[in-house]
Amino acid sequence: MAIKIKTAEEIQKMRVAGQLAANVLDKITPHVVAGISTGELNQIMHDFMVNEQGTIPATLNYHGFPASSCISVNQVVCHGIPDNAKKLKNGDIVNIDVTVIKDGYHGDTSMMFEIGAVKPFASRLCQVARECLWLGIEQVKPEATLYDVAFAIQQHAEANNYSVVREYCGHGIGADFHEEPQVLHYAAEELKEIVLKPGMVFTIEPMINQGKAPVKLLGDNWTVVTKDRKLSAQWEHTLTVTDDGYEIFTLRHGEVPVLP
Repeated sequence: MAIKIKTAEEIQKMRVAGQLAANVLDKITPHVVAGISTGELNQIMHDFMVNEQGTIPATLNYHGFPASSCISVNQVVCHGIPDNAKKLKNGDIVNIDVTVIKDGYHGDTSMMFEIGAVKPFASRLCQVARECLWLGIEQVKPEATLYDVAFAIQQHAEANNYSVVREYCGHGIGADFHEEPQVLHYAAEELKEIVLKPGMVFTIEPMINQGKAPVKLLGDNWTVVTKDRKLSAQWEHTLTVTDDGYEIFTLRHGEVPVLP
């Protein structure tokens, strides 16, 4: 496994790309309301990325993906395809996942939105998934391992009677959208061998299911849903290992850690 250690120059480019990705989520937030379609949300973000930021939407045409963002509603775990016919409604929970490319480097982030009056159990899932992300991030420091990250996430999810998706995970990121290592969110033994070093850059993006962990891929070959059709929630940040901990590249305006 060849894990790329980023140079100071590369780290700075990723810092810029990460902040631009965060800005896309800040930009779209006021628009994520009942009645708007996921296709309309995607178009707003596309126009902002291309016309205002001068960034490239990394998902557009990535292995044939047809949109500039992934928008996953309710039981959709990840890779939801925006659709002008899919309107958000009161009570939905929605993940919006964006990746921008700036000066050849990627910034990747996602967050959950609650539409109108969300049922308490749905809001709770979103909250615990967010806590899982931050508990994972808090483990990041030199000489820790990806096992430490995954264990913290899995332990918190399961303590709240949720499950962790196993088929999809975080990843190294840089000039390439997906690099080594794979950042699993469950405590697989092989993760103990991946020791964190300053200059490693990766995403942490736990997908937390209300019901059981198994998922299935729909016929469009992109959309992933929970097999039991129960809700799923996900939050994501891109970060680097520093000499004494971590630096998150994709913090949104005013965002602070959310821990249990």
